[in-house]
Amino acid sequence: MVKVGIIGGAGYTAGELIRLLINHPKVEIVFVHSTSNAGNHICDVHDGLWGETDLHFSADYDLNAVDVLFLCSAHGMSRKFWEENAMPKGLKVIDLAQDYRDESDGYVYGLPELQREKIYGCTKLANPGCFATAIQLALLPMMGRTTEASVTAITGSTGAGQKPTATTHFSWRNDNMSVYKAFTHQHLLEIGRNTGMKVEFIPMRGDFSRGIIAAVTMPFDGTAEEAYELYRQYY
Repeated sequence: MVKVGIIGGAGYTAGELIRLLINHPKVEIVFVHSTSNAGNHICDVHDGLWGETDLHFSADYDLNAVDVLFLCSAHGMSRKFWEENAMPKGLKVIDLAQDYRDESDGYVYGLPELQREKIYGCTKLANPGCFATAIQLALLPMMGRTTEASVTAITGSTGAGQKPTATTHFSWRNDNMSVYKAFTHQHLLEIGRNTGMKVEFIPMRGDFSRGIIAAVTMPFDGTAEEAYELYRQYY
């Protein structure tokens, strides 16, 4: 069994991660850490897991007791975590924040469609961003065939995290669409670094909870059949 620990267990990302892990036949969750929810039943926060687990949030954690550690805290907190904790030898780390997506400190950018072989052998993995994943999957087969793309993509409200804000709570988001961070979204950094393309990106907030839809257009000097074959071969 692979023993797993989770830091920052109360957010949406951690909730989805826990759902996957408790149904994995070769995984044992040793701890789910949350300072604000310590002692509470996990289902009190992630109510979609009622009847699936008896785990409780913990106030402490032992990094030496796990094989794999998931970091699910807010952006910027992963670096702070390693400033305050020593990484045990042999521990594998998967960071779901954006802190190490630049592959600093020995992390590997974890998009398997891009660099599957590097992921196999790494011990520190940086999970790709949500918009970045959707957009790069559309762009990867065209690397080397075009140098630019235009993207309009819409994301659900859970992508903004669990804490309600002026632009994420239901009464504002319902029946509403809005543009934000036009041409400046932080995921452009990882998209450009990995594909080498110049991407003009219009992100939009959608009036739904989960998911992303991305409309991607780019210049291509071949036929529709040739484009189809590029994508078929890549995937």
